[in-house]
Amino acid sequence: MAEARPHGGNGEAPDPRSLSELVKDATEQSSRLARQEIELAKAELEQKGKQIGIGAGAFGGAGAFGFYAFGAMTAAAILGLAQGVDAWLAALIVAVVYAAIAGVLALLGKQRVERGTPPTPEQAIKSSKRDLETVKRSAKEARA
Repeated sequence: MAEARPHGGNGEAPDPRSLSELVKDATEQSSRLARQEIELAKAELEQKGKQIGIGAGAFGGAGAFGFYAFGAMTAAAILGLAQGVDAWLAALIVAVVYAAIAGVLALLGKQRVERGTPPTPEQAIKSSKRDLETVKRSAKEARA
């Protein structure tokens, strides 16, 4: 003779908690999960912010030293070129070369900053989506 199985047919005893207790537990677990996801997002944003800050600081340091080097190199280049051409032409040649270099460096800097942006918590978003899918799947299985 077949043995009568409790709810669900999996051989396990039914949960002795009431529906309100189960809903309360689910709510608490959802709240805890949401808080954990927010903490993960904060940590991820903090890491990305640090990387962007370090990059910005490096830009600042490079700019300061570049400014002084630029002055010295400009004087040396103009004086060197002035040996073969008029001084005004030597200054113009040096200025055009420096403008081209500045354009290239600006493009490189832009690319580096774009690598760190947008500062979205990608791991936390993926984790939240996985959690949501798990909850949806579990809800569907419970209804079946």
